[in-house]
Amino acid sequence: MAGFLSDSEFEKFSTLIYNESGIHFSSTNRTILESRLKERLRAASLEQVSTYYQLILQNREELRILLDSVTTNLTRFFRNAAHFAALENYVIPHFIRYKAKKNSNHLRLWCAGCSTGEEPYSLAIVLKEKLPSHFSVEITGSDLSLKSLMTAQEGFYQETRIGGVPPNYLSKYFEKKHDGYQIKADIKSLVKFDYHNLKNDSGLRNVDLVFCRNVMIYFDAESQKAAVTRFWEVMNEHSFLFIGHSESLFGMETSFEFVKTEWATFYRKWRDSPGD
Repeated sequence: MAGFLSDSEFEKFSTLIYNESGIHFSSTNRTILESRLKERLRAASLEQVSTYYQLILQNREELRILLDSVTTNLTRFFRNAAHFAALENYVIPHFIRYKAKKNSNHLRLWCAGCSTGEEPYSLAIVLKEKLPSHFSVEITGSDLSLKSLMTAQEGFYQETRIGGVPPNYLSKYFEKKHDGYQIKADIKSLVKFDYHNLKNDSGLRNVDLVFCRNVMIYFDAESQKAAVTRFWEVMNEHSFLFIGHSESLFGMETSFEFVKTEWATFYRKWRDSPGD
């Protein structure tokens, strides 16, 4: 079945996926789409690609499964250490000062495209360690893949998945169970997970920190701009945006301000003096 999609079929599937999710398939990653379609045809016991196309037009659940299958779920704990160094040394100290001025002790975070949960749990651990005890934290992890979200919600990871966790954090915030580790309740309680398509409004508001790393690389320019605009709309007047190290807002019409620190680069949203 190699190369089984005709050009017109590829165009139909890629257009539908783009319209539903913002994920962009071009000729360079066409083989990924073909591979996922082969898997779904086998699972549905179908022979013809055209029959499967009609199925996903009529069956929203099968369309959801297809979108899940084309989503890349590569992640790990404390991925890109430079970002976490910037979080500890720049962002968190800023929040401590700023929230004190606002007489607030609450932080709201959004991990968009959280995959199997390693990123929001990593953030929860750092905030638990570095914030004063009187602070409260609310982290939402969202993803297009329900399968990944189920793993995230369970919070259990095989030993091969916890390599990035510092030993002191592993002993403090994980419980060894059989062939893996379970996130402890005090960290799990800080994180909730939700199914969300970045093409739609998340329903979140007053978010202080957004992590959306290595997600928008699968979007075209229009979808990237739409996603970044939605981030701006849900974020607080003093807030930060982290995107993947290979991603950039350069050349995009946006109000976010670029921040370069000795640890990492990221973006911020100010509506008053940056010195506040």
